[in-house]
Amino acid sequence: MKRPAFLNLRRLEGRIVALFLALLVLVQLTSWLITYANIRRSTEVAVEAELKTGQRMLAHLLAQGALQQMAVLRQLENNHGIRSVLAEASGMAPAEFAETLFSALDSKNNHLVDASVIAYVAADFHLVTATRPQAEAFAALLPALIQAKEGEDAGNTQTTGRASLALIGGRAYQLVFVPVKAAGLGGWLLMAVDLQAEPLRELQTLSGLSSTFLLRQGQQAWAPLGSVLDQKAAAAVAGQVQVGEPAFALQLGEEEMRGLYVPLLRSGEQQLSVLLLRSFDQAFESYRTLRQTQGSLTVLGILVFALGSVLTARRISRPIKTLADSAERLGAGDYDTPVAQDGSADEVGDLARAFEAMRQGIQERDASLNELAFKDQLTGLPNRAGFVQQLEQWLSGHAEQPCAVLTLGLDRFKHVNDVQGHDFGDLLLHKVARRLQELLPSTEDSLARLSGDEFAVLLSDADEASALALADAIHRDFERPLRLNDQTVDLSAGIGMALSPAHGRDAKLLLSRAALAMFEAKKRQSGSVLYSASLDAGSQESLSLLSELRHAVEAGELRLFLQPKVDLQSGRIISAEALVRWQHPQRGLVPPMLFIPFAEQTGFIRTLTRWVIEASAAAWAQAHAQGLALRISVNLSTRDLLDQDLPDKIQTLLDAHGARSDALCLEITESAIMDDPQRALHTLEQLHARGFKLSIDDFGTGYSSLAYLKRLPVHELKIDKSFVMAMETDLGDAKIVRSTVELAHNLGLSVVAEGVETAKAWRLLSALGCDEGQGYFIAKPMPHEQFIAWLQAWRAPDLSGSAADTMLDQLG
Repeated sequence: MKRPAFLNLRRLEGRIVALFLALLVLVQLTSWLITYANIRRSTEVAVEAELKTGQRMLAHLLAQGALQQMAVLRQLENNHGIRSVLAEASGMAPAEFAETLFSALDSKNNHLVDASVIAYVAADFHLVTATRPQAEAFAALLPALIQAKEGEDAGNTQTTGRASLALIGGRAYQLVFVPVKAAGLGGWLLMAVDLQAEPLRELQTLSGLSSTFLLRQGQQAWAPLGSVLDQKAAAAVAGQVQVGEPAFALQLGEEEMRGLYVPLLRSGEQQLSVLLLRSFDQAFESYRTLRQTQGSLTVLGILVFALGSVLTARRISRPIKTLADSAERLGAGDYDTPVAQDGSADEVGDLARAFEAMRQGIQERDASLNELAFKDQLTGLPNRAGFVQQLEQWLSGHAEQPCAVLTLGLDRFKHVNDVQGHDFGDLLLHKVARRLQELLPSTEDSLARLSGDEFAVLLSDADEASALALADAIHRDFERPLRLNDQTVDLSAGIGMALSPAHGRDAKLLLSRAALAMFEAKKRQSGSVLYSASLDAGSQESLSLLSELRHAVEAGELRLFLQPKVDLQSGRIISAEALVRWQHPQRGLVPPMLFIPFAEQTGFIRTLTRWVIEASAAAWAQAHAQGLALRISVNLSTRDLLDQDLPDKIQTLLDAHGARSDALCLEITESAIMDDPQRALHTLEQLHARGFKLSIDDFGTGYSSLAYLKRLPVHELKIDKSFVMAMETDLGDAKIVRSTVELAHNLGLSVVAEGVETAKAWRLLSALGCDEGQGYFIAKPMPHEQFIAWLQAWRAPDLSGSAADTMLDQLG
């Protein structure tokens, strides 16, 4: 059975109810505790007041008893018969004297004679006669009592009129004395009444207080002398007396009591006091009705408040629950269902309206994001994500039907973009998209632009023949030049194909395999290629090669080779080109063409460049230490030139080996500059400012280099070896070399020729004014450990008798 929401503390409704009830219970409990404390405090005050009143009542009762006793004595003193008895009382036996007194008194006062000691004391304070034998002790107290009365000094007694308390033989008595005024008699009539518990019972009758007379000898414990309590209870309270306290707590069985200690008499080592008792429980019980009323009101208040908090919580939580449901729908992607609103003007209503505005905003943005996420904004075609989505939907809905995926990459598009500008490139892509759209054989087929100059085609219900036919149709269509803005553009492309289910049923796998086939088609320049497992094996080998290449750097498997450059006029070796070789533990010495292009593609070339520069700086330092002047040329890649921190990185490596900037010559290919001329120019200017010699490598094999050559801060041109090696037999190549040398010299640049393979080539280059040369005729690349010994042993060859004169004559 599902619990109500207001009982579930994980829900807002339950937390609201719990909070409200907790606050109410806290307030009510606090109020009850305060009231309870006040009631106890009021009870304490009331009980203390009752005890104080009882003290006064007891004093009044004792005084009243003393007056009554004095009245009896005065009655005896005024009785003529008693006076005659007193005149003859000397030697009268106690029994006879008592009998005489009984006959002289009214019957209502006879009990006083029976319960007390009455004595006649002569003026000289000797006992004449008495009703009890122990009267001698009372007579002995009379002189002091009379003196205390006359001097109003309490001393060892406390007097009340002509009355006093006395302790005789471990008992407490109230003494009353009156003078005998009859002529010829004199002396005193004295009455001693044993206190016992009579006045205490009267006090209990009048006030409801319990009390006990207590007697203590010296420092001994208090002992009950007379009490309204039974003997056990009287002994229990006597042991809890707190002297000096106004009112103190004590326990009588299970009942909580309050006691008031009242001292009455101190005589020598003896102390007489009275303990007044009031039941605190009974006094507190009188407030029971108030406590019960308060408790009932508290319970009723909690119930009413609980009901009100449940209703309030539901009023708050239900709209919020509705909004939470709406938020869950929004989170699940349902942006079409409006958020429910009750039209209220409170904060919940504001929140509902805000949710609805948010839903509408998300709906609009979701549509816009879908447009951006799955559609190419330039051509209006699906982008890569949109194409993958379409391909996945087709594959899931046509499990038994074949299909083909074609990827197409335009050739030379980057060159067109750089030369004609991005606007022209965008227009070209738009036109290509339209032409490809027209070539689709069916309306169920789809075309997408993956990125840059790459497109993809989904051929539904197609086999290998259909895919090859579409690829052939695209190639034939691209034979027609495209005319844009009075510019004619020749189109060509590499096309890769993958088939389903032959090459897989996963959309991303098919697309990646078609892309792999496209890259192979571009590499072979074969137009189109169908995916095969052998292509994928090559890809796996590349991944393995990258991992091994990283390990090679860390494990020290790379080797620095140096190829010398000679001054063609003097025959001196003035510099060398740094080349990297890989000494693989299993494959042996790996040629650079097997890993340098791969490093360029993956970006690992930056790590290799760093290694070569550091190794070259170390080699320079070694040569410099032996007094050899040497500059080492290091090749920089396109990715190196795009690194704006390159100058700082190179300087740090040189500083580590104590090398200067003139220790290196940095060689840059034309293509590296043309990939991003602005960034490359910025990097070259920083390197030039630091004093590095800069060289253009493979000059003459690129395009558009002359447009930038005059702007580049370079010092040297290197003529590509294809021209140098052919100039011995081809007059055209010789003229190109001569023109390049002249152009460079006119621009203030030195010239280095690559591919010097013969003495004739050396002689021709020297005659044409070329500054430096390098090639196998001079020396092959060698490990840098051997280079210094080779350099020290170098002698320029004898070039006399060279067959270069004929070529020079033909050049004029």
